[in-house]
Amino acid sequence: MTSVANFADLLARAAQTSPDRVALVESASGRRVTWRELDSEVDRVAHGLSGLGLVAGHRVMFALPNRIELVTAYLATLRARLVAVPVNPGSATGETVRMIADSGARAVVADLSTVTTVRAAVAGLEDALAGADEELRARTVVPRIVVASAPALPGETPWSDLAGAEGREVPPSMDAEALAVLLYTSGTSGRPRAAMLSHRALLANVEQAGAVANPPVTSADTVLGVLPLFHVYGLNAVLGQVVGHAARLVLLERFDPDETLHVIEDEAVTVVPVAPPALTHWRDVEDLAERLRGVRLVLSGSAPLPPEVAEAFEERAGVPVHQGYGLTEAAPVVTSTLGSGTPKRGSVGCALPGIELRLVDDAGHRPEGSDPGEIEVRGDNLFSGYWPDGEDGPGEDGWWATGDVGFLDEDGDLFLVDRLKELVIVSGFNVYPVEVEDVIGELDVVVEAAVIGVPDDQTGEAVVAYVVPVPSTSLSPVEVEGRVRSHCAERLARFKQPSVVEVVDELPHTVTGKVAKGRLRATERRRYLGLLE
Repeated sequence: MTSVANFADLLARAAQTSPDRVALVESASGRRVTWRELDSEVDRVAHGLSGLGLVAGHRVMFALPNRIELVTAYLATLRARLVAVPVNPGSATGETVRMIADSGARAVVADLSTVTTVRAAVAGLEDALAGADEELRARTVVPRIVVASAPALPGETPWSDLAGAEGREVPPSMDAEALAVLLYTSGTSGRPRAAMLSHRALLANVEQAGAVANPPVTSADTVLGVLPLFHVYGLNAVLGQVVGHAARLVLLERFDPDETLHVIEDEAVTVVPVAPPALTHWRDVEDLAERLRGVRLVLSGSAPLPPEVAEAFEERAGVPVHQGYGLTEAAPVVTSTLGSGTPKRGSVGCALPGIELRLVDDAGHRPEGSDPGEIEVRGDNLFSGYWPDGEDGPGEDGWWATGDVGFLDEDGDLFLVDRLKELVIVSGFNVYPVEVEDVIGELDVVVEAAVIGVPDDQTGEAVVAYVVPVPSTSLSPVEVEGRVRSHCAERLARFKQPSVVEVVDELPHTVTGKVAKGRLRATERRRYLGLLE
């Protein structure tokens, strides 16, 4: 793969080596495309995007669920030397406005499930930018809307116009450092911002993961594609591996415990990448081993997997579960138990080939003995900093501090201890407390809010909001809670919305005036353990 400079070149390679092998299966519709057909469609859509006046470096946003058009649009964007911006199709209008404005997207691809939100976001851009800084206004344009699986309105572009386009061959890219993808994450600031992933980073991580002794995906595999492709785990750890090894990907729009098992059986799936909550749902299925009889490997990532859940699942299913540790900024996989001699309880494995790990203490030194430290990473898979100026990327020596804490054993296997960030992970998706707090703070009945994550049996973690109403309000606590829930439902994707809203008279604070979230977490932990009513 080292001779490849554009990630979409891997598609051309797959079309040459396995032209008639099925590349994608869309579970909802039954549609199937071969690698040759996909390569041809990607060529046409790349020409179509160029026909919209887009040139190298322009950003194209996708607000699409897992469907063939998302894969096609992504690979076509890269082939046309544009920059892909996949976003959660469940994003609320306000979130979509912010991401369009921040990325400067020139086009947004939507389908029937998202086009109403996208239209409202594009219409609301002008109002949103009224109070923005000059730099943001300068890079923001009103994007063209491209519509798949739904009628296009006047001024919009039907997907069929892109897919039917023809033109001269797109010149090959020779610059692997060119920006390929913007993926929104919190970075180290706690506020969502876009990590800049180059073609080099995407290609490196596909090669690194494929170089372990027991590779996650081979050309003989059929891979479950239920992880959302707007998330780096689904985008590069799943789709990237499938394209890199010319495997077969079965796309599902959402996870349903029983329906997903049916798809695994019907499509003879051999590799099952999922988030930890899926294993919780499945571990009590009576005939689990029979239903997973063709599966050779289950991969768990995007959030910590409790050892007891992994052990119970393996005992019932008879299928090994391998875990890894990754970050959006690392494209994403850093470690995997696939590379460990013998997976250890609680470990997320050792560093992939070509990736270095080190631990540092508060003074920037190596911790003594087996003490934990902040995890730093170095490798070609690392991002180029945060959009738009590359801020907070790897240092001059190539090392990047993850904000996570762990320790390494004598074999080099990593064990995660804690997160320095306040990130909450709900069903594998990142929720940034400050974003939820800002939305709640928009209400004039709220004087202060604090958001934390708490353990949840179904989703791994859940969002809990502590809210202090203004002293002068005549609303009851129940009415304040209702206002908060209603406002969050309008402004935030469902997984970011608080599952619990606690209306309190005051919040605990540290001596420096910060909300003492540790005390709030302790309270919720006691509640989770049944020590509080």
